[in-house]
Formats: sequence, structure tokens, C-alpha cells
Amino acid sequence: MTEDTMTIRQMCDAYDVTPRTLRFYESKELLFPRRLGQKRLFTRRDRARLKLILRGKRFGFRLEEIRQLLDLYDRGDQQLTQLTRAYAIAEERLAELKRQRDELTTAISDLSDQMKWGEKMIASIRQSPKNAAE
Repeated sequence: MTEDTMTIRQMCDAYDVTPRTLRFYESKELLFPRRLGQKRLFTRRDRARLKLILRGKRFGFRLEEIRQLLDLYDRGDQQLTQLTRAYAIAEERLAELKRQRDELTTAISDLSDQMKWGEKMIASIRQSPKNAAE
């Protein structure tokens, strides 16, 4: 092992992921660790790719989208194709997140209104003469 490689345990500790996650990303051809017997050695390239994978997941990108973006890195156009595609996916995702936020805002408002109505109904029932005598 050199300074340029990390074991699966070191990767898990450094990036707060599980060995299962790393093996899954490897099976999906997102990471390509070198093999030394049964030991996986992750290179700087793997670490950079993992950072992008985790960022993409945090933003809600699908794994297939992330894989396609990573595959565009070596196109030889100073990452223009990769950046252009990433920007387009990000625009779509941002629009979707904003739509979801608007739906949540409406749902929160509606639920708050229903709860206010419920509070009034509960207070009214508790103050009714029939319940006051009990």
C-alpha cells in the first residue's frame, strides 16, 4: 500500500460509508479499486470519483446519471461535455426540488389550518355544558 492508495477500511472511515456501499459502487462500475489478493486498494481517482458520487447522491441524482457523468470525464475536451451534462441534470433536479418544496409548503399550510380547526373543535367540545357536567 502506498500513500496514493487506501484500503476499504480507510475509505469507509474517511468518507463515512460502509464496505457494502463501496462494493456496491464497484459492482455498478462507478469505482475501480486495484486488487491485491482479496484486498481492494482505492486510488486517488477512486477517491475523487467517490466524492462526486456522494455529492450527486446528496443532490438526488440517480446512480445511472452519476455513472454517465463520470464516464464523460476522459473525453479530452477539458470536461466541457461532462460539465455541460452535469449542469443540465442539475437544472432538472433543482426544478424538481423546487416543485417538491412548493408541494410541501402547501401541505404544511393545509395541515396547519386543519390543526387550528381541530384545536377549536376540541376546545368547543370541552367547554360544552354536556362535557362540563361530567
